[in-house]
Amino acid sequence: MNVIYKNDSVIITEVSSFNLEQIFECGQCFRWNKTDCNTYSGVAFGKALTISQKDTTVTLQGCNKNDFENVWYSYFDLGVDYDGIKSSLASLHPVLKEAQQYAPGIRILSQEPWEALCSFIISQNNNIPRIKGIIDRLCRQYGEPIGDNLYAFPTAERLSRCTVDDLAPLRSGFRAKYIVDAATKVATDEINLHEIKKMPVEQARKELMKIKGVGPKVADCTMLYGMGKKECFPMDVWMKRAMEVLFPNLTPEDFGTNAGIAQQYIFHYSRMNPQLFEQS
Repeated sequence: MNVIYKNDSVIITEVSSFNLEQIFECGQCFRWNKTDCNTYSGVAFGKALTISQKDTTVTLQGCNKNDFENVWYSYFDLGVDYDGIKSSLASLHPVLKEAQQYAPGIRILSQEPWEALCSFIISQNNNIPRIKGIIDRLCRQYGEPIGDNLYAFPTAERLSRCTVDDLAPLRSGFRAKYIVDAATKVATDEINLHEIKKMPVEQARKELMKIKGVGPKVADCTMLYGMGKKECFPMDVWMKRAMEVLFPNLTPEDFGTNAGIAQQYIFHYSRMNPQLFEQS
């Protein structure tokens, strides 16, 4: 991988195991939208970005050297050897090899912990278009403006001042009371996400589950996508079925320290290939 800095953009060449569509459309994030062929625009950590890809060259528009090194390099997990991880995971099971070959460009995004927590609270019993719509309305209503019709994700402190009735225009349904509870606990440091990030997985999960509406799946998504805990293996309906049908003799622990990356390959592969389960 080579990095070239220009005035208002950063160009990365010879990038491997990196595909924008696979990264943004695999269900791990909700604030990126396709604007053109192989081009996405979105917001993370209060920064707006337009990113495009042609073969193994990735261009980050509206990005300077400082933002690339301090935000986007880690956000896109560019310091991690996904080629080596894929090789290791492929050796564990032939179906896992198929799954990672189906979407070899997936990377686990390193998202802001509060945004990940709030987003996956909203994701419960929901589909991706609706999740994105709720989060977009949330950001427009309560996030700080950061550019032309763009808004940062609202802080826990800002949302802690909201009531369930205040959130009614978001059309988030039963999730509104969970958003308020999470925001209040995080804003008052009853739930300290910075400290939770340092905890072992079991302890961190228990802490996160003190928030109303946060069960093991939302807690594990928060840890995997917002805290860099790649050993986490979130289990929803798709994943439970996938493990029963495709990996009947394995447990998440069998996938090791990169179980979360394996989970993302399996989740996307299963969701995009429902015929795998037609006889089950």
